[in-house]
Amino acid sequence: MTIEHPNEVVTKAIVRLVAVPGLDRQAALITLDNGFDYKKPNSFGPAGLASLDAAITEATAAEPAFIAITGKPYIFCVGADITGIPFLTSREQALELGELGHRVFVRLKNSTIPTFAFINGAALGGGLEVALHCHYRTVSTGATALGLPEVAIGLVPGWGGSQLLPNLIGAPGAAQVILQNPLTQKVLRPKQARELGVADEIFEAADFLESSLLWAAGVVGGKTTVERPEVDKDMWDGVLFFAKQQLDEKLHGAVPSANKALELLALAKEATFEDGTAAETEALADLIMGDESRASLYAFDLVQRRAKRPVGVPDKALARKVTKVGIIGAGLMASQLALLFARRLQVPVVLTDLDQARVDKGVGYVLGQIDKLASRGRLDEGTAAKLRGLVSGSVDKSVFADADFVIEAVFENLDLKKQIWAELEKIVSPEAILATNTSSLSVTEMAADLEHPERVVGFHFFNPVAVLPLLEIIKGERTDDATVATAFAVGKELKKSSVLVKDAPAFVVNRVLTRFTSEVFKAVDAGTPLDVVDTAFDPLGLPMRPIALLQLVGPAVAHHVGETLHAAFPDRFADSPTLKKIVDAGLPLLVDDEINPEVVKLATGGSAPLTTDEVRGKALEALAEEIRLMLDEGVVAEAQDIDLCMVLGAGWPMHLGGVTPYLDRSGISEKVTGKRFLPKGVGSLPA
Repeated sequence: MTIEHPNEVVTKAIVRLVAVPGLDRQAALITLDNGFDYKKPNSFGPAGLASLDAAITEATAAEPAFIAITGKPYIFCVGADITGIPFLTSREQALELGELGHRVFVRLKNSTIPTFAFINGAALGGGLEVALHCHYRTVSTGATALGLPEVAIGLVPGWGGSQLLPNLIGAPGAAQVILQNPLTQKVLRPKQARELGVADEIFEAADFLESSLLWAAGVVGGKTTVERPEVDKDMWDGVLFFAKQQLDEKLHGAVPSANKALELLALAKEATFEDGTAAETEALADLIMGDESRASLYAFDLVQRRAKRPVGVPDKALARKVTKVGIIGAGLMASQLALLFARRLQVPVVLTDLDQARVDKGVGYVLGQIDKLASRGRLDEGTAAKLRGLVSGSVDKSVFADADFVIEAVFENLDLKKQIWAELEKIVSPEAILATNTSSLSVTEMAADLEHPERVVGFHFFNPVAVLPLLEIIKGERTDDATVATAFAVGKELKKSSVLVKDAPAFVVNRVLTRFTSEVFKAVDAGTPLDVVDTAFDPLGLPMRPIALLQLVGPAVAHHVGETLHAAFPDRFADSPTLKKIVDAGLPLLVDDEINPEVVKLATGGSAPLTTDEVRGKALEALAEEIRLMLDEGVVAEAQDIDLCMVLGAGWPMHLGGVTPYLDRSGISEKVTGKRFLPKGVGSLPA
């Protein structure tokens, strides 16, 4: 059997012999290069692995002083070419892929000639694993991302990482890199990699290759000694026990890849390398042929590809240039927006509010955040000084006269927002874009009384603004193409993933989540105990339980959005009396991470409690109904956009694929709506 990947962009391994000062023999340098720039990173597919295999043979035959592997500018290698996974249609093919990687990489580990990895750029997954097989590793200060992120896409490090890493840096560090970092979407920076012991030495990017070659010559010549602390195996079991507790508490066993990774880390303590990697291959094959990995890869593709090519966007040539930004409001959200616009657009940003004290507080917040970023080394002092000079405030809206883009971030009240735009329209130019950060109100209605309603657009961020990457761009009924094109251009400059959304109540994320929480509180109103409702969704492995989600959003905000949707769709969105009582009482839902006993007292009285399975089933069926209605209404172009919004704006799990792949494979979509959201084989195994 052979593995085929008809669309593989082959990363070639190119060998050249180089003279290194201090050595009487040349070194063999293998460079990984797929022929494209850094925007299309190196990866390993079947042909790429074959090229590396041939390169190792060629390098070994030259009998060099040492063999080193490095990457093209800015990129070492980002791992397996996951675009080939859909072409794996049997477990045997999945096994073959795992064995192929092991067979090639282990040649570097078993080489009698010293082997080095010069990690000059991003090294993820199989890219870091090939480096771990080398006897020594250097890392460039310019290597922006290092890690083993496989668990986040429903897989495990399958080419030696689960066995090599813990025996190199110990169980605590390996658990961080293999489990904790992927599940929290983090990677290692060069300094962290050096401190953990993943890399033996770190060199500046400017002369990284030259420094690495000289260092390697010192190692080979005996002038440089590489010291690695002995791995403490006494604490191994305890670390993994604690890690399992954390996984169970956070994911409730819902993520097979995390459980498999934990098993492999446990095995690495005593197993031979051969037995450990054989177990890796088996685990990888199981996961590749599971629905969760296909759903994770579907979600990964949405985030990496669809998010960068949003559907339905007018020609970017229509976008207007933005040279000054105005922000109405100086509260926390407005201040976060001011910081973001100043950092990303590097243009003047001015805030206004009702009085000078509020303006001063908002500007002070922005300046304080700039100082924090500078003190942490995330901004150099020159950039920080420039940003401080760009941010200002005023109580006089006339400062917006020359602004090209004005966004309001005030309380969710339609009359207030309409009043603001009516005042502002007399000040700004006819071409200035007027953006609203509303989370649920009608953009069309907001602009209805304006002379130029065509330049009003929804620009819905998610809190915290600096962290969540989603931006819902809402096109009102009269919003013109130039406004939408400008909004998307600005969103791109802000480094947000933008999705075009029709002007419909609560848009995408808030509508889906509100339907979800509406069903949750229907169950509570019926008399279902809060703890039963709260744990009903544990089998899905959601990022947080419903009560914690409502606490994060804020009960008052959730109730307000719920009222908006109840007014629009009273037959589907209930106006929960229990939630209203909680909001009126001003009670926090959680106290010390437990459900507030005072809230429990308010959430009683119903006479038809549901079971855990009934709560979960009704909520998921409601989601399927609502998503089908949203698609029928044209709220977004396709189901993929809803999944993208839920992953990026609500943290909906990658292993579910967002929302629709799970509803499809569980049969809920067809039960409720009569058809699937996605074609068979998209977000799940082929039929």
